[in-house]
Amino acid sequence: MLFAGVIVAFVLLFAVLNPPTTPYMFAEGRRLGGVDHQWTPLEDIAPVMARSAVAAEDANFCNHWGFDLAAIKKAIAEGSNRGASTLSQQTVKNVYLWHGRAWFRKAMEAAITPVVEAVWTKRRIIEVYLNVAEFDEGVFGVDAAAHHYFGVTPAKLTSTQAARLAAILPSPKTRSASRPSNYIRKRSAQIRDGAATISNDGRSACFES
Repeated sequence: MLFAGVIVAFVLLFAVLNPPTTPYMFAEGRRLGGVDHQWTPLEDIAPVMARSAVAAEDANFCNHWGFDLAAIKKAIAEGSNRGASTLSQQTVKNVYLWHGRAWFRKAMEAAITPVVEAVWTKRRIIEVYLNVAEFDEGVFGVDAAAHHYFGVTPAKLTSTQAARLAAILPSPKTRSASRPSNYIRKRSAQIRDGAATISNDGRSACFES
């Protein structure tokens, strides 16, 4: 009961205050001797970056309450969990938990995600996600990533650059946004098209309003 109260308190706290670090970021900082991370408000990030992240990871982000049941059913049918984890779940994992596939961590993620969805706005979820996601070894958040790969601020990211950053998110330590492989080029083109699509059909409205 005490643990649940602590989690709810931190969910409420981070609805208005920016997480200074995360468990994984802290661990990587100790391992590497520091990380590159600078918080940037969503209004100072090119809108196409948020759309690209959503298009790449969770196209129905605005239409679910934390779990994409259709994606989960599809993943179960295919015998894989790929594509079933929403941006809300990934944000919860990154901010409050640790990496890995242990059932206890997944259970914690499933318990905390609805609380975050109930307390945070969708705009806040995508803002936190973009600021704590890992984009390369020791590179956390879109500000560090934009400078690291392209030498620009997050506000100056082009649609192609944003799509490439989104394309490397599943495996940031083995992929490069500035030196993209053929796969990343193809994937980023799909993401760029997807970002335009969710803008046109209204699926980005919840975090752009």
